[in-house]
Amino acid sequence: MLMAKRVRVNVTKMQIIREATRMIIENGYSNTTFRGVAKELEMNTGLITFYFPTKEHLLALLIDKLCSFQWKLMDDEADEGISSVLAMCLELMSMAAAAEEEETAKDFFVSAYQSSICLEIIQRNDTQRAKAVFSPYCPDWTDENFREAETLVSGIEYATLNTNSNSADLETRIFGALRTILAIYNVPEDIINTKIEKVSAMDYRAIGRRIFKEFKTYIEEENKQAFENLLV
Repeated sequence: MLMAKRVRVNVTKMQIIREATRMIIENGYSNTTFRGVAKELEMNTGLITFYFPTKEHLLALLIDKLCSFQWKLMDDEADEGISSVLAMCLELMSMAAAAEEEETAKDFFVSAYQSSICLEIIQRNDTQRAKAVFSPYCPDWTDENFREAETLVSGIEYATLNTNSNSADLETRIFGALRTILAIYNVPEDIINTKIEKVSAMDYRAIGRRIFKEFKTYIEEENKQAFENLLV
């Protein structure tokens, strides 16, 4: 009896996660409400808040999955012969381009950087990746140095994504951000120029659309697998 109840609880929680993350990705975080999720699931909103006190906690789940997705992309790109430094450049480029091309993508990324819960996840994850990628250029850096650098980098990323009518064009924002971030991690000027030259030759708008679409598919598959595992 206890086991059956535990399964029901986990299934209910997974149903909420699956529907809420779908709505955030498709409709935007700002346009997703507990009431809307409850309506889709034919569920009381009180049950949703029992598992997730705020909508921000649901966004944090998505950001955690985004971090896993980014590690996967880096591994895939390494298999294709793309260097780790260039992979990091492509990541920011694809986020900025996706945010420029699709309002729901912009809403998702900007909302994440505005959330203290999500920003902590982003900074913790990106600090680990920065250590893996940039340690050769920062041999004397401590963990604290990398954390401090990531605080600056996350601010640059947020400024690149959160545009308004006074913002510079996409190309200027991407290349300016990349040059500043790589310099923070002591990447030599000649390598910076080479990486930016490679990025500039790409159709970054198309890449941004493609990678955000791949992220949506990744979320769907991850949620589907997690749900099926509960029913086994």
